[in-house]
Amino acid sequence: MTYRTSVQRTGRLQFLFLSASVALLIGPPQCLYAGATVFNVKDYGATGKKTDDATAAIQKAIDACAAAGGGTVYLPPGDYTSAMLHLRSRLRFEIEAGATLFVSQDPKVWDRPGMKALFFGKDIENVSLVGRGTVDGQAQFEWKAGELETVGDHNQRMLALGPLPKRPFSKGFPNPPVTPFLVWIGGSKDIEIRGLKFINASVWTFDLFDCERIVLDGLYVRTSLKAGAYCDGIDLDSCRDASISNCTIETGDDCIALSSGSGSEAKPCENITVTNCRLASSSAGVKFSEYNRAGIRRVVVSNTVFSDVNRGIAIFNAAGGDVSDVVFSNLTINCRRKEWYWAGDGQPFHFVIFPANYLGQPSTDGKPLPVSTIRNVVVHNVIARGMGSSELYGLPESRLEGLTFDNVRLFVSADPKAPFDKAEHAMQVRWAKNLKVKDMEVVWEKPALDAWKSALALENVDGAVIDAFDGRAAWPERELPTLLLNNVANATIRNSRALDGTKVFLKVVGQGSRNILLQGNDLRRATTPYQLDGGAAEGIVEAYHNVP
Repeated sequence: MTYRTSVQRTGRLQFLFLSASVALLIGPPQCLYAGATVFNVKDYGATGKKTDDATAAIQKAIDACAAAGGGTVYLPPGDYTSAMLHLRSRLRFEIEAGATLFVSQDPKVWDRPGMKALFFGKDIENVSLVGRGTVDGQAQFEWKAGELETVGDHNQRMLALGPLPKRPFSKGFPNPPVTPFLVWIGGSKDIEIRGLKFINASVWTFDLFDCERIVLDGLYVRTSLKAGAYCDGIDLDSCRDASISNCTIETGDDCIALSSGSGSEAKPCENITVTNCRLASSSAGVKFSEYNRAGIRRVVVSNTVFSDVNRGIAIFNAAGGDVSDVVFSNLTINCRRKEWYWAGDGQPFHFVIFPANYLGQPSTDGKPLPVSTIRNVVVHNVIARGMGSSELYGLPESRLEGLTFDNVRLFVSADPKAPFDKAEHAMQVRWAKNLKVKDMEVVWEKPALDAWKSALALENVDGAVIDAFDGRAAWPERELPTLLLNNVANATIRNSRALDGTKVFLKVVGQGSRNILLQGNDLRRATTPYQLDGGAAEGIVEAYHNVP
């Protein structure tokens, strides 16, 4: 039995009579599918020379494909320069190995209102961008010293270091003169992007808004790690049913960012999987954006390497939305403090609920935004190295709820040459409830910083289980505790052990502390198993079956 595929490239070609046995072994060629019509951009005037503007030719091929009811637009090997291309439904856009599509650097072609993107699609469906070729944004950056003081709250710490010439970091701030996204798709369904390289974007590489059924697979995304201050890798805003897999992403800004908008058009961002990726960033490897009006939920990030990031996992929640039902599993995270203008301090984990007025945006009915929430987040099977404290901060009116850290190895290191370092405790949790920490180890690496204190510090937490914890204070000779509980109620510490050199294993402070159970722990190496201070009442700690 045989099948026949008919294609049109440089004329009418009919070929490919294959036996079923061969087809089963190698399958059909990647660029073809049965019954498809192929529209070669060279048939529409593209020359394959970088110096020639291919925009009109490529768009003609796309429009011809759409008029025919769908098919494949094909870029053969060569160099093509283009401004914005409008994608159509039922389109398979293939960039062949050896083909590079460059973003035009002529500022006049981007001097237009509205969204600017090389690939632009709105209200389309069944669209694929595939192949083994390259999309090159050709980003250039201008360094403008006049914008130093407008790049975030963290810059106040920079100002404290003295006048600009005395600061131990580069002068200026990077700005791209030409700013199109490489891919922007909105309000669309059944989007597939596979195999391609996307490099040198001047702003976000991918921005998908209000899309559903998305597959991003086998992509290589790279922007400048030093200058790409606006260069997110993959952004999913108000998207549903999306898979990001087998991707390598190296970006200045966040590698993968999830959001659900900040205006009335916001929709939930939900049912998202990220797996088998490698991430490097001067900002966050994975970020849940503060622009979260409608909720980010049911997300799994697994089997991923964070090879060199400023922050590993960042959950910033504002705009009144909920982050819930999230799993991070089987990860290795390596954090390193980056250039001064990047927000971050080398933290493996940074979860923050912001006040309701943080973004300064009222709700659509004019009323203040509700407070945001973070609930039911599991971190499982993770090895993390950081240069800053892992910070998990809720609010008195909205506590972090149902966080679980299970089988986590947390290493804390330092860069003595860093212009600033605000690391304190290895992990600190504030304003939370129903916290679980199980099978966790904290290791302080050399050189040690004078400011380092406890392995785990909890403040204003109601309901905590710390099970099988290994670690000690950074400077045990100063009688700093391994575990510090400040205004913590209803906590159990069990099956844990004090390591060599431990002076104080547990310290409980604060008048709000109560109902602390110390059970089944190996405390033989601790000079003081526990102590009370700072207004903590006598008798709030019950100790059973500990050794000794």
